[in-house]
Amino acid sequence: MELHFSKQRCTCLHPQVREIQNGEQTQEIKLSDGMPDVGRILAAWGQPILRGKEWQSETISFSGGMMVWVLYAPEDGSAERCLEGWIPFQMKWELPEESPEGQMRIRCLTRFVDARSLSARKIAVRAGMAVLAEAYRQTERELYEPDKIPEDVQLLRTVYPVRMYQEMGEKSFLMDEDLTLPDSSPVPDKLVYYTIDPVVTDKKVLANKVVFRGDGKLHILYRSTEGQLYSWDFSTPFSQYAQLDGEHSTDAQADLLLMPTSVELELDDESHLRLKCSVTAQYLVSDKQMLELTEDAYSPSRETQLQIQQLELPVVLDSRRETVYLEQTVPGEANVVTDVRFLPDFPRQRRGEAGVELTVSGTCQVLYYGEDGALQSGTARWENQQTLGADENSQISVQPILQEEPQAAAGAGAMTAKWELPLEVTAFADQSLPMVTGLELGETRKLDPNRPSLILCRAGEQRLWDIAKASNATLDAIRQANDLAGEPAPNQILLIPIA
Repeated sequence: MELHFSKQRCTCLHPQVREIQNGEQTQEIKLSDGMPDVGRILAAWGQPILRGKEWQSETISFSGGMMVWVLYAPEDGSAERCLEGWIPFQMKWELPEESPEGQMRIRCLTRFVDARSLSARKIAVRAGMAVLAEAYRQTERELYEPDKIPEDVQLLRTVYPVRMYQEMGEKSFLMDEDLTLPDSSPVPDKLVYYTIDPVVTDKKVLANKVVFRGDGKLHILYRSTEGQLYSWDFSTPFSQYAQLDGEHSTDAQADLLLMPTSVELELDDESHLRLKCSVTAQYLVSDKQMLELTEDAYSPSRETQLQIQQLELPVVLDSRRETVYLEQTVPGEANVVTDVRFLPDFPRQRRGEAGVELTVSGTCQVLYYGEDGALQSGTARWENQQTLGADENSQISVQPILQEEPQAAAGAGAMTAKWELPLEVTAFADQSLPMVTGLELGETRKLDPNRPSLILCRAGEQRLWDIAKASNATLDAIRQANDLAGEPAPNQILLIPIA
């Protein structure tokens, strides 16, 4: 006799790609008419921009680039000048299998920007970018549910709480802000460079919406009307929501990556700033599901044959924030530090005995006036080790959050920069759960007249289910005979009524 199992569907997003690529591009920029010849390169900066992303049947790709600024001291000894440019980037990732449908999200980090003069009228700018690509595809898993189970069949039903990604999408919005420096700040005459990092400070899933708010961390360097360079940080708040395709429970969580798609900052004649920044918020929504599976089955009175499959699920194990405290010295005899930039890499990972060993690294860049009053720049690579506790079968995704600008102080022969770097840590795993998909019952066994109706058994490491199955008893009969509500105590003597 074969028992029928009906099939139900469980949908989730299955990861296809979760990889980081490092790219490097070089661009030659010519000085425009009217700009003085290059004497000495002082510093260079960059702002990554997302322009497009594409899913094809065998690959996913990213297109964008980096806005770059190069500050140089003219050969004629006049005030420093800034040269602007654009360096395009394109990257591609192979999909593990051909898939015409799916969604992806991208995050870019500036690894470095440097420049050198090729001639008095031409500069070569080299930029490095790290790009994280995540690609997901909607998949279905089959769950098997038994129908019309005979009374003599015992089922072990287990409930597994699992969190999986259910939905992915994006929301584009515009930050259009008028900004004014405080009256106590030097009056700006000309912008040198600017970068912005949109940071989410609060997020929530409300049924069929993702609601989030945060700040655009805008950093600027400008030349004052007195000819000196100064930096300043603005925080431009935003509040947005995205409509979801389905409704989610109160346990649902959102994971967001924000990328600028265009940035423009203007300074008018009255020293007012106007920011226009387009941002794409790329979200992943995970939700908790309670999956009840038939893990085992038997009959005390009949032989049984089981068909068991492993249900493979991509689950989210944990999401948390870690903070790394960093300090780095940059060589240089500084009188006044005028600008500090911190460029983190995506942390490198290595499996160790205690968990996942992270190497958190990056570049610290300082612009300063030396003791002789000349403008100088210095850079230093930094590195920090961090260990995260993690299951050996799990995977870890670590995202650096550019939340606060570092601070630097001048000292004897060197400058010391200090900052805090939050890390968004998410743990994933492919969880395998046993599931009975079919059950065949044999003929009813003849009772042995010499078999006792009661036996004694000492509880060990076995579950009550295993004891009942091995004894051809039922769980209910053992619980009633021993007045049990749950599992027996270690070494407890059990009375086993035999069916």
